[in-house]
Amino acid sequence: MHKECRHKILSEHFGIFAKPNQVIVALAGNPNVGKSTVFNALTGLRQHTGNWPGKTVDNAQGSFSIKDKNFLLIDLPGTYSLFAHTIEEEIARDFICFGQPDVTLIVLDATSLERNLNLALQIMEVTSNIVVCINLIDEARKKKIIIDFPALEAELGVPVVATAARLGIGLKELKNVIYKLASGEIKPTPYRVSYSEEIEQAISQLLPHIDNLDVEKLFAPRWLALRLLDGDENFLKKISLHMDMYYSQRHTWEVELAL
Repeated sequence: MHKECRHKILSEHFGIFAKPNQVIVALAGNPNVGKSTVFNALTGLRQHTGNWPGKTVDNAQGSFSIKDKNFLLIDLPGTYSLFAHTIEEEIARDFICFGQPDVTLIVLDATSLERNLNLALQIMEVTSNIVVCINLIDEARKKKIIIDFPALEAELGVPVVATAARLGIGLKELKNVIYKLASGEIKPTPYRVSYSEEIEQAISQLLPHIDNLDVEKLFAPRWLALRLLDGDENFLKKISLHMDMYYSQRHTWEVELAL
């Protein structure tokens, strides 16, 4: 997506006013995984809170710098799934799916990995620009939970960083990995969930039609095929509206460029 189009969508649809060269980072995770602690640890006092447009849900944004890059971190409401059932989950889902963040930082609880990985796997179908932060490793150690982080990283196909944010453990490495991903030094290849034979056949049949829509700059074609199969009419309407918004903005930008 062209930067001018994205910034207009971010400001008008999400109430986010990023500076021209800021790297947008979405901070996602289940409730109670220490996400706000990670947010505070990364941004310090360089943050402010408002509301998401048209909602009474807090919208926390903060900035931080790493080397030559400035980052804008968006603390999304806690959510268990991208299949939204509450306003908070809907906000998180919409930003992950439509906000086109440069990096999505997913915070997981080291003591509840199996439950938390559900959200991570769903987000991996949306974008490959992911960093997984396994937080609360101090609590996991107390419970004698052992995690093979290199093996988990290899299995997921995205960078994995272990942290105990409230103790400041792992934050330097987390920043370094975020920087490398934003700079293109890391090229993730996220794990792809394989569904039943019937679903995979249906996806294969839909993909040629999706390719004709020229949506690769907006959505992962396979993800869009899965949403069509889900048949969630309200969400499909949002997808359609976002496509219309993008193509309208792109047309306006192309006309202005021609002039």
